[in-house]
Amino acid sequence: MSTLTSNVAAEILPLSPYGEARSTIGGKPLSAEDLRRTDIYWRACNYLSLGMIYLLDNPVLADPLRPEHIKSRLLGHWGSSPGLSFIYVHLNRLIKKYDLDMIFLAGPGHGAPGVLGPAYLEGTYSEVYPEKSQDLEGLRDFFKEFSFPGGIGSHCTPELPGSIHEGGELGYVLSHACGAAFDNPDLIVAAVVGDGESETGPLATSWHVNKFLSPARDGAVLPILHLNGYKINNPTLLARISHEELENLLRGYGWTPYFVEGCEPESMHQAMAATVEQCVLEIRRHQEAARTQGANDRPRWPMIVLRSPKGWTAPREVEGHWLEGFWRAHQVPLPNVKKDPEQLRILETWMRSLKPEDFFDGNGQLSSQFRDLAPAGTRRMSANPHANGGRLKKALRLPDFREYGVKCPKPGKTQAENTPPLGAFLRDVMKLNMKNFRVFGPDETTSNKLDAIYAASKKFWIEQFFPEDLDGGELAGDGRVMEMLSEHTMEGMLEGYLLTGRHGFLSSYESFIHVIDSMFNQYAKWLEICRNLSWRQAIASLNLLITSTVWRQDHNGFTHQDPGFLDVVVNKSANVTRIYLPPDVNCLLSVSDHCLRSQNYVNVIVCDKQLHLQFMDMESAITHCTKGIGIWDWASTDEQGEPDVVMASAGDIPTQEALAATALLRKEFPDIKIRFINVVDLFKLQPSTEHPHGLSDRDFDSLFTVDKPVIFNFHGYPYLIHRLAYRRTNHDNFHVRGYKEKGNINTPLELAINNNIDRFSLAMDVIDRVPRLQKIGGHAKERFLNQQIECRTYADAHGIDLPEAAGWTWPY
Repeated sequence: MSTLTSNVAAEILPLSPYGEARSTIGGKPLSAEDLRRTDIYWRACNYLSLGMIYLLDNPVLADPLRPEHIKSRLLGHWGSSPGLSFIYVHLNRLIKKYDLDMIFLAGPGHGAPGVLGPAYLEGTYSEVYPEKSQDLEGLRDFFKEFSFPGGIGSHCTPELPGSIHEGGELGYVLSHACGAAFDNPDLIVAAVVGDGESETGPLATSWHVNKFLSPARDGAVLPILHLNGYKINNPTLLARISHEELENLLRGYGWTPYFVEGCEPESMHQAMAATVEQCVLEIRRHQEAARTQGANDRPRWPMIVLRSPKGWTAPREVEGHWLEGFWRAHQVPLPNVKKDPEQLRILETWMRSLKPEDFFDGNGQLSSQFRDLAPAGTRRMSANPHANGGRLKKALRLPDFREYGVKCPKPGKTQAENTPPLGAFLRDVMKLNMKNFRVFGPDETTSNKLDAIYAASKKFWIEQFFPEDLDGGELAGDGRVMEMLSEHTMEGMLEGYLLTGRHGFLSSYESFIHVIDSMFNQYAKWLEICRNLSWRQAIASLNLLITSTVWRQDHNGFTHQDPGFLDVVVNKSANVTRIYLPPDVNCLLSVSDHCLRSQNYVNVIVCDKQLHLQFMDMESAITHCTKGIGIWDWASTDEQGEPDVVMASAGDIPTQEALAATALLRKEFPDIKIRFINVVDLFKLQPSTEHPHGLSDRDFDSLFTVDKPVIFNFHGYPYLIHRLAYRRTNHDNFHVRGYKEKGNINTPLELAINNNIDRFSLAMDVIDRVPRLQKIGGHAKERFLNQQIECRTYADAHGIDLPEAAGWTWPY
């Protein structure tokens, strides 16, 4: 007996999705009429999903299906779509019954057909895109645009009304959902976790979001783990472990799991209807207990495990191979329908079995019953304003950042820690915006010296308290500083918070911000697409403070030395990316105020937390940051003529060392003409044709000259400056110094020496590049080299930098 024709054994396994529904919650809440209409709605969704994947014409099968009705290139994914629309339909019923405020996040990467279909049936899609009207012509256009040149992709992209989560990269659906729920007490975020997605690291950590949701002030996240059993062509782990192990895993994460398993539609509809209602009522009970009875313990929030076949409702087998319930249903289940008459016949039989006559008339008009089944207005998940957060966004109330600056009577004379004043500024931002501003970070708010924030709000903590936590723990059940040692989860929470109309700020160690490289990539792409969608309202910018930087890793060493996140940022669209390298406190405050006021950007601010020289008083800092780049007259000697050399810097330590090199050169060569340029806005180096902040060629040439050597001391990897400036007139004379992967447990100056960004290397560089000094500078070079050796020897012997070098101040 063949394995294909004898599938009974496979279908009675406890882990099989086949058979009558098996569910934790019993009962049959749907009347016969409700059941009939619910099933019609779901069949309509499935029909639309198939139409999107296959049909170029004949959208309601008014004629026999022919090859010319089929798209020439079949793209898209069927496997997760029926399960997603099944969930969506049952959530709609509860939205109507209890007047719920709910949004839907689809974690499975390629599940868009299962969400696009409901959005079309609800009417939202046609409202946003009138050409996709609910008639024959509009339906044809709706089908055609899916995975078609000039159309939309197979993820829940920004073009999809109701979406704040594309799912194109797996693992972030729960952290996005949690961020959306923060400070939205009436919102329920239904977050579908794909079982392939559940194998990712970001998703594994984000099961812990239940520890960050306050039942008193936040909304709720309802996770729905969709076990359809397969990824692209492999089984999924959570679908193959025992029921007991899976339930224990989810309970161990702190959830109360409810199971719905099976494939027979009538029983599955009843089981899902009962289960979703149980979860909604349980959520309300937890919130009621916290809001009216003062309960302050963490609830064991409900979640659903839906086990259904991969590619549910597809033919069980085709041409001797499993299809439904197997990985072959993941993408296009019948890939040869345009050329294979038998596959075309199977597709037509399949689509007609969904009974399109139940939901379309001959003109492609939708049955009026859909208007009764779907929620109305903004209660539709596809039209919920939380999924277009700019509609709800309120501007931050900001204190005057000038009041937090440090006094700087003379440049380069005094030292201060750069980030503590920013912490004080953020503290007062928090005080003024206690319902729409939060600070995020992976256990580093104090380490990054932003701990002044705790005077306004502590770190959120709803777990057990120990007495010793009162000794500086800074924990509170109503805290608004969110910390967990997972950059993925913190970044995801912040993104979800911003996408639903609020404001936030995240700080992280420079070397480990790379953990979110791909998250940043996806988010920047999301913002870029949104710029071209007139109906998407602007949201607050994503603000990242990158600190604990490469040049001050005195004890962490080589592993913590990596400024390469800037290279990742430069790869993304110039429309949405901004990079700032403020050299001191007052510049950091000016930049941060600007970033908090901005919209639709990813702002990356790089500034170290340690003691650094201060260079600008507040008004000078504001002017300098407004320009983004400028000549520091007080450090220059070329005002009366052409410079011999241009000394440029970007970053705090590189600026200090470039200034120290300038002082060395002025002492040795009193007549040298040096122009000193500092860069705060890194994209000023790009041409204005490449980035909105870029300088025109004329302005760039005025600053950097057209023929003089430029010694550029940079915070990051040197080639990035060349990449930004390669088209400039004087690029061939740019000599960039930056991090070269040289270093370990070093003193700050020793690390700078290892990478040739130190004052002595720079001064020797100038002698080598200026023709006049090449002839007369031999003795000076020797002195600089001797001083460099002395500093390195002292650091090796004493473990600290030579005091006169470490304590250097601007001598003029």
